[in-house]
Amino acid sequence: MRSLSDTLERLARLRAVKPAAPTGSILRKLDQFGSNPGALTSWHHVPKHLPTAPALVVVLHGCTQTAAGYDAGSGWSALAEDYGFVVLFPEQVRQNNANLCFNWFNAADTRRDEGEAMSIRQMIATMVAEHRIDERRVYITGLSAGGAMANAMLACYPDVFAGGAIIAGLPYSAASTVPEAFDRMRGQGLPKTNALQASLRAASRHEGAWPTVSVWHGTGDNTVVPENAAAVVAQWRGVHALPEQPTSSETFAKYSRSAWRDERGTDAIELYRIPGMAHGTPIDSSTGYGHGAPFMLDVGVSSTVEIARTWGLAASFERRERPKAEVIDERPAIHPSGGAGNKIQSVIENALRSAGLMK
Repeated sequence: MRSLSDTLERLARLRAVKPAAPTGSILRKLDQFGSNPGALTSWHHVPKHLPTAPALVVVLHGCTQTAAGYDAGSGWSALAEDYGFVVLFPEQVRQNNANLCFNWFNAADTRRDEGEAMSIRQMIATMVAEHRIDERRVYITGLSAGGAMANAMLACYPDVFAGGAIIAGLPYSAASTVPEAFDRMRGQGLPKTNALQASLRAASRHEGAWPTVSVWHGTGDNTVVPENAAAVVAQWRGVHALPEQPTSSETFAKYSRSAWRDERGTDAIELYRIPGMAHGTPIDSSTGYGHGAPFMLDVGVSSTVEIARTWGLAASFERRERPKAEVIDERPAIHPSGGAGNKIQSVIENALRSAGLMK
């Protein structure tokens, strides 16, 4: 556990460096959000036309990135402006990590109510209170170290999040030192499935429904190798009580998607693989959301848009691509009201939620 003197020292360093608003960014700084034991900075965007009880998306940047840079590349604020939800961008500072990585491998920063994890939780609580966020619609996503930290937040606070999306990230509690972190990124020494699942269960005392998890990874990623994506899926299969094989698999022109459906008919876990893509967040600049930049890879599929659709935050009446091959589906979805009409009802309800006309 980080000592009190260490925490005070980190807070003093943070107060000594007051970050200015990023040039050209629409993000605004969140100044007061609690004790901030992890000494992080916080930015956010609230759309001009905010519906009653909006959703909140927490976005965690990768190493060497900033909140504003990741927002510009991914397009999250632009999407939020169009569809009426709030976005929160925790930001790492160099006093904590010289490469601006969230410290996903440090136990003192990835335990419930400690360190950086606690700082992010305090930011969320402040945003929920100030903007009357629907607490049933809080989501989190992140890239690389931010993806690993997003996974840590989902593990430590499953009661807070409805869902999460981990992009080129790593399993929770897979490393505890810097050398171990580099090994895990290369796929070396990844814990076995039983150990990964045990770590996730031990991160909280949660007994309710677990967040849905979307995992994104490029098959050409040599920085955080794709074995980590498989390990994240395996880690979350435990709490969702899902088998090793996916319920369905689809192959599109630019990506493939596998899904693990739970007994309620919900895709509790989904895995997106982007053939040949290196380390970064997949975007599609033709959508008008985001643009290419270091670690923001314009590969013709927007993870931002697809993730928002999955969470019911953006229009999902149609997909831009149809599967190249027939969908493999081992068991049908279970709909509470039954019948084909339920799919139509779901589409309508998602559209109403996106417009802020329905909770």
